[in-house]
Amino acid sequence: MRPFEYVRPSEAAEAIRARGVAGADTAYLAGGTTLLDLMKLDVIHPAQLVDITRIQGKAYRKVERTDAGLRIGALVSMAELAANEILLKDYPVLSQSLWLAASAQLRNMARVGGNVLQRTRCSYFRDTSYTECNKRTPGSGCAALDGFHRGHAVLGTSDQCIAMYPGDWAQALIALDALVEVLGANGPRSLRFADLHRLPGNTPNIENNLKPGELITGFVIPGGAWRRSLYRKIRDRESYAFANASAAVALDLNGDVLRDVRIGLGGVATIPWRARKAEEMLRGKPLTEANATAAADAEFADARPRQHNRFKVALGKATLVRALLEARDMKV
Repeated sequence: MRPFEYVRPSEAAEAIRARGVAGADTAYLAGGTTLLDLMKLDVIHPAQLVDITRIQGKAYRKVERTDAGLRIGALVSMAELAANEILLKDYPVLSQSLWLAASAQLRNMARVGGNVLQRTRCSYFRDTSYTECNKRTPGSGCAALDGFHRGHAVLGTSDQCIAMYPGDWAQALIALDALVEVLGANGPRSLRFADLHRLPGNTPNIENNLKPGELITGFVIPGGAWRRSLYRKIRDRESYAFANASAAVALDLNGDVLRDVRIGLGGVATIPWRARKAEEMLRGKPLTEANATAAADAEFADARPRQHNRFKVALGKATLVRALLEARDMKV
């Protein structure tokens, strides 16, 4: 790990000013469960870390109901939020996605604001002995295209990058139409969670739509409760592994008919993936296995698998169908 300057402000405005002075050569630090790994691997080497864990203000650490919906502060730990009574009762998909996201030690350290910005686990990105990585070094190429890519994405890929987004909680957030609250040099603003992450396209090194120096301060889940919701994650081993395929689903049923359905997919895409094609096919119809299968087929129709990750298409479809039917049969 290279030398760096460490600052620990007590006010959000002070943190933003500190990062503004250092510019792109700085990073915010909270739990550090991804950031410090990448620094040790020499993938990233900021000259300054701005520790935001001492920022004052309950809003950064509270979970509360507001007129806008359920608000979650960005400095709440994953472990604390997963055990929150509101989530357990009214938003099981949010709680389950956090429980399944990491080991107990990591959940205790990681903060939910940083969790949604975690970087890919692509080995060609994390191992600097591979020089071809457009995400790490723009214009250098993508070693994964012709390398071993079993864990890579089949949705949202480009000729420049096929790295998979590794998170879990983000799938639940995108399914529930969450909003992201951010604070920057020009003051606060909010954006749809669906607009936070960027597809790789020709610029895989630009991963999100935050402005320079902006700090995530919280999340808002609009609307009422989603008690008929769950997160299904399929992985190589049950304990602490990233998803080969996952599905966050939330249902609003009128008898057997879907008034509304929300779906986020993970393990198969370059960003948290909102399954809008599947949703559109399902709304207003009975949630049968045949209808769920047809919706899954439609969502993966544009998948671009490669030699080693072709299994993800069938697995992604099966995971989505299973999650939908399990949510349908929940006792709420």
